[in-house]
Amino acid sequence: MLRLPRRSLGVFAILTVLALAVAGCGETPRTLDTAAVRQSLARLRSDTAVWALARVQDGERSWDFTSGTAELGTETPVPADGHFRIGSITKTFVATVILQLVAEGTLRLDEPVADRVPRYAPVTAGVTLRHLLDNTSGLHDVVRTLPMPGQPEFFQIRWKSWSPSELLDRALGYPVSFAPGSAYEYSTTNYLLLGEVIQEVTGHSYAREITDRIIAPLRLSHTSLPGQNTTIPEPHPHGYVPAEHGLLDYTEMNPALFGAGGEMLSTTADLTTFFAALLSGRLLPDALLARMKTAGVPGSSYGLGLRHRSTSCGLDAFGNDGDALTHQSWSFTAGARQVTLALGPNFTGDPDDAVDAFLDAALCAI
Repeated sequence: MLRLPRRSLGVFAILTVLALAVAGCGETPRTLDTAAVRQSLARLRSDTAVWALARVQDGERSWDFTSGTAELGTETPVPADGHFRIGSITKTFVATVILQLVAEGTLRLDEPVADRVPRYAPVTAGVTLRHLLDNTSGLHDVVRTLPMPGQPEFFQIRWKSWSPSELLDRALGYPVSFAPGSAYEYSTTNYLLLGEVIQEVTGHSYAREITDRIIAPLRLSHTSLPGQNTTIPEPHPHGYVPAEHGLLDYTEMNPALFGAGGEMLSTTADLTTFFAALLSGRLLPDALLARMKTAGVPGSSYGLGLRHRSTSCGLDAFGNDGDALTHQSWSFTAGARQVTLALGPNFTGDPDDAVDAFLDAALCAI
């Protein structure tokens, strides 16, 4: 059973059944223009990636698409059920656990972070849990303190076992960029702190809480939090980073670098299942799900761990995207139509426009 506040479980179950019944009435079945989606994925892959894989789902129907090869220098096909690093989509799992704790009365969205993680009280003064969730805290992004591919220092930390406190100490040595709540600025530091909050209030790691509250109940058998395990389960496509003499196979690395901000592994099928459950109201009460979809400040597309996308067909899509160096991923839902995309970038260009075109084709092509 999915974990919900006990006091609201009965009413919530009734409302969920009614909502599903209403949603199913009079709904016109849609068919997917698979040729358009396949062509869009091929263009995306040929321009910017070694490989790409995607799943499109509409209700009970699903389609899998792949392009490229799973490993450079081979003809190995990309596995449609391949595992990949989901990067910042991890943040949506962390946010869901935090909001479940809010629903249970253990946490409050507007309570000070310093009350839960007093070690960082001076720099987090005025920052609330909500500011962490919607990236309006103004806290310095830990990513900006780390070496990037192409720098010699980057390759020296490939196997380093980072602790959350090491990463937070790097980031929180900088002053805040703006008054908390006054602007949006994406910062992985926010979610590293939320991981510490989960540990403090539950006595368990964020990994265990995500597993117990989301992965196990939804039977996401191909989703995991690897901690310091450097490998990726089979099957999987390889991942690369730019190096002096071309692309270097960087499939194996220590994911502790990403922590609560991006360490997770999954597949397109599992991510589709997760977002379907979340956005249909199976994991959170309606009021908190609505808060999750609401941007923190005007002009931002980021709510409490969910991002909004507009589409050419007028649908509002919600989900998230992630960048884990060797793997980039997107998972968005608009009504009954869902799309999850992963690719292994070749670092020859910016994939944003091609990704936008693919997601739009997958969500709107009928």
